[in-house]
Amino acid sequence: METKHLGQKQLAARWSISEASLERWRSEGIGPKFLKLCGRVLYRQVDIEAFEESCLSTSTKALAAAVRVD
Repeated sequence: METKHLGQKQLAARWSISEASLERWRSEGIGPKFLKLCGRVLYRQVDIEAFEESCLSTSTKALAAAVRVD
């Protein structure tokens, strides 16, 4: 099975966010896992989908409860 990869530009377009946001997320340890090979940043499709799955919510109330830190 072949592993699919997206570059920073493709992922930013997929999520309609800026490339700068992805850069900031990487520096802060937010977002999907990434590879850095020969100076290029790549995201595996499987890691992108896992991150998207982890962001799923059924309501804003459920999301707020999951994010709340006591």
